Amino acid sequence: MPSGQQARAQAAAITPGQQSPDTEAAPTDRVLALFGGHRLSPAQRRIAQYLVDHLTEAAFLSITELAERVGVSQPSVTRFASSLGFSGFPALREALQPIALSAVARHPDTREEIRRNELQAAVDAEIENLESLRRLLADPNQILGVGRELARSTPLTILGLRISVSLAEYFAYAARRIHPDVRLVTRGGSVAYDALLQSREAGGTWVLAFAMPRHANETLAAMRAARRTGLRVALITDLTLGPLVDEADVALTAGTGSRLVFDSYSAPGVLSAAVLQAMADADPGRTQVRLEGYEQAAEQHNFFLED
Repeated sequence: MPSGQQARAQAAAITPGQQSPDTEAAPTDRVLALFGGHRLSPAQRRIAQYLVDHLTEAAFLSITELAERVGVSQPSVTRFASSLGFSGFPALREALQPIALSAVARHPDTREEIRRNELQAAVDAEIENLESLRRLLADPNQILGVGRELARSTPLTILGLRISVSLAEYFAYAARRIHPDVRLVTRGGSVAYDALLQSREAGGTWVLAFAMPRHANETLAAMRAARRTGLRVALITDLTLGPLVDEADVALTAGTGSRLVFDSYSAPGVLSAAVLQAMADADPGRTQVRLEGYEQAAEQHNFFLED
């Protein structure tokens, strides 16, 4: 027996002319009518379901954004649009947008409700990213191993370019409290190469790189430059495959939140803190001495407000 959605799609496809000209089909039914009579692959069914469930948002997404939201490739979205008889995704999106606007017009409160729900959905997506990270950390040996190697590298170079600068700056700021020589690189090109070469010549053995989407070619070039100088590369990213991962000696993965206009980094932030903890645990004596010295200096210079 077909599901309720399938039944509505079949009805819309079979009897489009029986509808009164004064009665417009519901937006969901109009979207389902686009899919009626077409055989869809599992990936295509996921795209179709996302379009139905998030019509007013999905109708205005780029092909890249839609592919990321659904968890499929961009060619899969293109093939989906073609299977429905459209010349490509832009043509499908053009057909969806008037339907989405009619949905908002039917329900004046819909726009605010969708915004509220999408904000909650963004939090839900971050919770899923953190759950995935929790499963990754069920075996802490890899994190502890990376922490030991980074703690031994003097100097230790932290690399983060473009959107990844904020994570790199956070890590470097905290790492300087427990490591004697932390060097931060936030510019690519020859500036990055010079800094990496100087770090290697000074005795450094590792660089920790951050690579969040959209992944910059400059980051890949800097990682390759680091390896040419003899440095080993630990990478914190959202990728599991690709050239960035291929260039890393160790890759640690944490998903980014992509439900809002700008990505959010709850899971990469927690992963960064876990690596810092592993560095601290690698040499607890040095960590204690450095943290105590920092606290004394902070109190002496009144860096912080009284608790």
